[in-house]
Amino acid sequence: MSSLFHEILYRPLFNLLVGIYNVIPGNDLGIAIILLTIIVRLIFVPLSIKALVSQRELAMLQPKIQELQAKYKDDKQALAQAQMQLYREHKVNPFSGCVPILIQLPIIWILYKVFINGVTEETLGFLYRFVENPGAVSQISMGFLNLAEKNPAMAILAGLLQGVQSWLTVKMQKTPIGDNPAAKMTQQMMYFFPVMITVIAWSLPAGLVLYWIATTVFAIGEQLFIRRRYAK
Repeated sequence: MSSLFHEILYRPLFNLLVGIYNVIPGNDLGIAIILLTIIVRLIFVPLSIKALVSQRELAMLQPKIQELQAKYKDDKQALAQAQMQLYREHKVNPFSGCVPILIQLPIIWILYKVFINGVTEETLGFLYRFVENPGAVSQISMGFLNLAEKNPAMAILAGLLQGVQSWLTVKMQKTPIGDNPAAKMTQQMMYFFPVMITVIAWSLPAGLVLYWIATTVFAIGEQLFIRRRYAK
């Protein structure tokens, strides 16, 4: 399985990263990371948008779901049937938002491996014959950012951007909190997750944090697009 992931996912993404590095002016590894992130995210745009729309549609049904939960509180089977009927009437699949995320998880893991392993003499041995070996790859991006070292400022930026994304997620769902445990948990995560990202990013090399920042900015753009496109 490890060898399969290496050949099908890790190696192609690593070669794409080095290929981008080879062709961009100035051979900037940081810019190559940002461009690779954008390319990967663009590939998954249809799936990501589908997941976001599904989350929004499910959130809009929460008041009716709560009514059903109160009506059938002593009959779980009747509650399940009533909920499925509600989903069919509104043409909503409660699991459609999970599938795109599950598909993307292996890609996220492989990207993590690409960035954490870095571009070294050892990893350059994974290049395809048609991808030029750049030799020594500078870890300095944009003239000041050392991608191989920890960067507290970038860790804080990653946390702040994650906070913006979490806030947009809550705003898009428009789910009244009340006594809704799911809504309460979502609101708690809006405060907890950015802190967690900051703590994790604090100990990671800046190259990997740069990837997280780029993908978070892209995700924020997707959410703003969905919010405008499906505003009611």
